[in-house]
Amino acid sequence: MGQIQTGLHRQMSITAERKTSLIEEYRTSENDKGSVQVQVAILTERIRNITEHLRSRKKDYASQRGLLILVGRRKRLLQYLMRKNRPGYRSLIEALGLRR
Repeated sequence: MGQIQTGLHRQMSITAERKTSLIEEYRTSENDKGSVQVQVAILTERIRNITEHLRSRKKDYASQRGLLILVGRRKRLLQYLMRKNRPGYRSLIEALGLRR
């Protein structure tokens, strides 16, 4: 059972290397690790991984619920960014390929 869980976890979460590369790509300053842009980029990567997971496992309702939670969190962060920094918002959604 542990091997199955590990395999699923590897598919749906992002690796430390990928997370580091996302932080490098979307950070706003040299020391930035948690800005809205970085958080949205990491959430988008996780959402894409879980979506791919759910394509082959349609009855995985726990992952489906987790996906909805992540989408809601990303939506709130994007709304905040749109209020505070409209040009940054537009460039971020274009870079991530989000439809808005």
